[in-house]
Amino acid sequence: MSYTPLEDYGVIGNLETVALVGCDGAIDWCCFPSVDSSSVFAAILDDQRGGQFTVQPTKSFESLQEYVDRTNVLQTHFRTASGRTTVTDFMPVPEITESESSPLQAVYRRIACEDGQAELRVDFAPRFDYARTVPTVESTPHGVVAESTDEAAFLSGSIPLSVSEHGAEATITLEEGETRWLALGYGCEIPHEPGHHRQVLDEVVRYWRDWIDDSSPTGECPVGGKWHSSVVRSSLILKLLINHESGAICAAPTTSLPEDIGGVRNWDYRYNWIRDAAFTVRALTELGHTTEAREYFELCLAHCSRGPPSDVSPVYGVHGDPVPDERTLDHLSGYRESAPVRVGNAAADQHQIDVYGELIHGIYETCRYGESIGEQSWNAMRSFIDYVCEGWKEPDAGIWEMRTDRQHFVYSKVMCWVALDRGLKIVANTDLDGPVDRWRESRREIKETVLEEGYSEAANSFVSAFGDEDRLDSTSLLIPIVGFLPIDDSRVQSTIDAVIDRLAVGDGLVKRYEGDDGLPGEEGAFLLCSFWLVSVLAQSDRVDEAETLFENVRQYVSPLGLLAEEVDPERGIQLGNVPQAFSHIGLINASLDLTEAKQRDTNANRNGAKVNTDVETDASASDSTQTREESEKL
Repeated sequence: MSYTPLEDYGVIGNLETVALVGCDGAIDWCCFPSVDSSSVFAAILDDQRGGQFTVQPTKSFESLQEYVDRTNVLQTHFRTASGRTTVTDFMPVPEITESESSPLQAVYRRIACEDGQAELRVDFAPRFDYARTVPTVESTPHGVVAESTDEAAFLSGSIPLSVSEHGAEATITLEEGETRWLALGYGCEIPHEPGHHRQVLDEVVRYWRDWIDDSSPTGECPVGGKWHSSVVRSSLILKLLINHESGAICAAPTTSLPEDIGGVRNWDYRYNWIRDAAFTVRALTELGHTTEAREYFELCLAHCSRGPPSDVSPVYGVHGDPVPDERTLDHLSGYRESAPVRVGNAAADQHQIDVYGELIHGIYETCRYGESIGEQSWNAMRSFIDYVCEGWKEPDAGIWEMRTDRQHFVYSKVMCWVALDRGLKIVANTDLDGPVDRWRESRREIKETVLEEGYSEAANSFVSAFGDEDRLDSTSLLIPIVGFLPIDDSRVQSTIDAVIDRLAVGDGLVKRYEGDDGLPGEEGAFLLCSFWLVSVLAQSDRVDEAETLFENVRQYVSPLGLLAEEVDPERGIQLGNVPQAFSHIGLINASLDLTEAKQRDTNANRNGAKVNTDVETDASASDSTQTREESEKL
């Protein structure tokens, strides 16, 4: 075997777990029963030991993957000298799973010969517990079962399987118009009923299309034209990463896909980060998915309210449980020999004060979209806002989870300002109460301090941390987005230009920060930061720049519309865990900002004048400065 490029994977899922399917027909990654469970197939992390489930032609082939329109049903089309075959992969979702014959923990694979003749091989080689357990494989009346002490995976269907040294295998020949089915059930066997399988497929297709079509009261996506399909795909990927029971969003369904090929920057992202909150709410709500946005915030607030505010963790398990301690799996070689392979994440034990602002801002955003705050929720929110009044003075690990000494990161302070600012707005526009004088004074103090210690005249930019005279960080792009300063403030515009000059690489891809982060090797350009730059350029009425950059970044989207965390700007390949929720959220929000900016331009040209953006041009440290966002009512 060899390692499949990350761009050549598609994903399917059931709102609990996700499987990665390569363009070669191999399922190289899947965890059961949940996305953060141990793996059943992990060839993506070790092509010899990891385990996989492959359906592909026996002879040389070309392949192409696509999704059934507006769904997460994946099709892999194979072409050989003798004919064409399509493998359709999908997982049932809870809303349509009503009987034991349609278990939720299942992968269905439909194999159809489109024309000519096709000879294909099936190779079923599960490896439980991150490939630490090689199961016993035995025949059953309907197929085979792979069992260990604690787990069982049943493969049934219309293909006779033979037990092999590695698991089970088969070779079949199909003529034009012939179809075969394989059904993998985790923990239970799925009876071979082709008619029922076809019904499940139809229902899964209908579910995904209904979810897309029912999102908007008008039935129209706010992003149309050439970016529409990218936004639809990103929203479908985001939905795959939302747990149907808890509402949590995992950052990515994979672990240890490297940010530096051959390096050690390999992390487990199968958990729910609180910092994704506000960005996620906007992406979901603007596209009409208000239920997911509301449930997500109810969950985040519940997690964060379990103990004192100082004990809030930046990340939780998708079912609300603590993130496991970080450990390495030394028996796995890693993707393209990038070791170590890690499970669990030590970031759960870090102190990150930006999360308070992201949490409060996210809830504030849900209110702007029509949700209300109950008394119990407000009591919890008040405790977080009160904590920020003193907690903002502490150093922390920051949004990038530095594994160095804590610092006074500028972005962390800005988000503490956001927590206070949104708390004050909620009190001003609802019947809820709070110690507004104290909050207002702390908000003023934070702003004065950030403007004095977080902006470098030498760099003509906001910097990464207090005391850094010349170290830039792309989080400075968020300063106008969260309303700390208006977009046309000279310090904001000079910061944008500095980021373009010093952090942008290649075709405008943006790196996270400058300087040493305590880890060996180098990471790629961070896709989310690139989308932040698109957003601030669009909001600055630098629309042509924003659109050019957006199109440049879009060229790195995979053929299926998927994005990993990063891109290697020199080789043009995706890096890091995939698909990455934050990258897809960034694409959606950048599309919304760019669409809005282009509409402003259209209206301005129609009216023969530049539209008023309702943002004051005089930005100072005082609280008298108001941005458009600050003047909005809930």
